[in-house]
Amino acid sequence: MRKTDVLIIGSGIAALQLAAHLRTDINVKIITKSKLRMTNSYLAQGGIAAALSAKDHTSKHLTDTLEAGRNHNNIDTVRRILSDAPGLINEMFARGRVFDHDPQGNLLLGMEGAHSVPRIVRSGGDATGKYVSEYLIDNLPPNITVEEDIFVYELLVNTENNRCIGVKGKRKDNSTSLFHANHTILATGGCGQLYSYTSNAETACGDGIALAYRAGAELIDMEFIQFHPTLLYINGETKGLISEAVRGEGAILVTDERLPIMEGVHPSKDLAPRHIVSQTIYNYLKQGQRIYLDISTIKEFTSRFPTISANCAKNGIDLSLGKIPVAPGSHFLMGGVKTDITGRTNIERLYAIGETACTGLHGANRLASNSLLEGLYQGKKLAESLNMFSSKHELYESHEAHTTPSERPMELPNLEEIKASMMERVGIVRNSFLLHTQKNWLEQFKVDQINNLDTYSIEDITKIFMLINASCITDSAIARKESRGGHFRSDYPFEDDKKWLGRSIKQIKHIEREKDHAPV
Repeated sequence: MRKTDVLIIGSGIAALQLAAHLRTDINVKIITKSKLRMTNSYLAQGGIAAALSAKDHTSKHLTDTLEAGRNHNNIDTVRRILSDAPGLINEMFARGRVFDHDPQGNLLLGMEGAHSVPRIVRSGGDATGKYVSEYLIDNLPPNITVEEDIFVYELLVNTENNRCIGVKGKRKDNSTSLFHANHTILATGGCGQLYSYTSNAETACGDGIALAYRAGAELIDMEFIQFHPTLLYINGETKGLISEAVRGEGAILVTDERLPIMEGVHPSKDLAPRHIVSQTIYNYLKQGQRIYLDISTIKEFTSRFPTISANCAKNGIDLSLGKIPVAPGSHFLMGGVKTDITGRTNIERLYAIGETACTGLHGANRLASNSLLEGLYQGKKLAESLNMFSSKHELYESHEAHTTPSERPMELPNLEEIKASMMERVGIVRNSFLLHTQKNWLEQFKVDQINNLDTYSIEDITKIFMLINASCITDSAIARKESRGGHFRSDYPFEDDKKWLGRSIKQIKHIEREKDHAPV
C-alpha cells in the first residue's frame, strides 16, 4: 500500500498554505470530503487583518484582539501571530498581487467591527477567500496530489506510542480505504452546520473535531461559538453572509421604521464586537421585529460588494430600496482541538490547523478578519516544522485488521432536528434549563458508546460527528457559569473574572483500545 509523508484532511486556506510551503521532495496528499473549492475559506467575504499602515501598530491590533476576545486569549499566541501578519500579507502580495490596491500599487485597507483603525486587506471587494484560495491552488507544486469525495471517518492511532499513522476514509459508494501517513493534519474547518442559521459551507460539520475527540485528542473552549450578526434573512431562512465590511463602509442596523438599534448599546455602535451586535439583533427578532442593514449611504454598493449584490439579486432583494433584511447565524468556532501555535496536538504526529484548531488566538470571541490570518500563519509555520523531517527512511507503521464485531446502526435524528435543537437551546442566548434539556436530548443517542463506524453510511457518520460536537459544546456551556464573548447565559449574564478569567474548559475522551496497530 502506498504511504504518504504528509496527509492533509481538508482544502481550505490553512490546508492550501501548508501544502504550498512544504518541500517539493515530500510526498503530500490532500483529501477532501467534497470538492477542492467547497470550503468555508472559499466563501469568506471579509479579509485579512494586519497592522500595515503608518497609523497602525501590532500593539493596536493586539489590544483590539484581546478586547474582542474578552481577555480569554493566549497573549503569547496573539503577539506572535499578529507580529507576523504584515510579513505574510506583503509576501503574498509581492508574489501574486492578490489583494485590492490603488493604481500606485498601495494596498487598500478597510474597516471592520471592533478594529480601532482600518487594517483589513481584501480581494475582489468581498471575495477574499475565493481569490486567496485560487492563488494558493494555482501555486501548488507537482508533489501535491488531491483526492476529492473521500469522507475521513477514523484516525488510525498506534496505542504503543500514541502516534497517529493515518486515516480511514469512505468513498461515495461507501467503500473503505486506508491512507497511511507519517504526519496527519486535520484542516476540516468548523462546525457551523450544527445550527439552522449559518454562514458556513454545507461541509462544515466539525468532522475533524469529532475525529480528534474519538481518537483521544484534547478539545478546549468548545462553548465559544461566534454568531455573525448579519446573514441575509428571507422567510425564516438565512441565505448567505452579508460581510462586516458593509458596516465598515457605513451601513447601520435599523428597524422597519429605520430606527438605529445600536445607539446607546456600545460606544462603537454598529461596529461593536460581533457577540454584542448579534445579541442585540436576536432580542429584536424575539420581540417579532424585523431588522435590516441600511445601506443607503454607501455609494456604488453593487460595484463595491459584487458578491453580496449578486446574492441579494438571486434572492429577490431590491437594493435600490437601500435595506437588506438580516439575522444572526453561526459563523465561527473559537474552540476546537487544543494545539500549540503550529498545530501540534497531544497525539504524536497528529496536527490540527485553521478553524479546527484552538490556539488561543481568538479567545472568547474572534476579532473580524483574524481567521484567515490564523490559517495562513499556521499553514506556513507547520510546513516549516514538517520540512525539518527527512522524507527518507521514515518508519512506516501499519494498521492490522480490527476484530471488533460490526455494530448495528442505531436510530439517529435527522439533520434538521439536530440543527433546530442547537439553535434553540445552545444558540445566541443560553440558560441552565435549555442547556440541560439539550443535554438530555443528546444523551439518548449514546454516540459516545459507538466504537466501530465501518458499517455506518457517510450520512449517519456525519450525524454521529455532529452529535458528538453538539454534546461537547453543550457540556462546556453548562460548565461555564458566566457570560463571556460568544458564550452568553441569561442566568449568568455577566463576566465573572474572579472565577473564570483565564480558565478554559478542556474535554478528552477516555480511550480503551485493543492492541490492533503494530510497527512494521
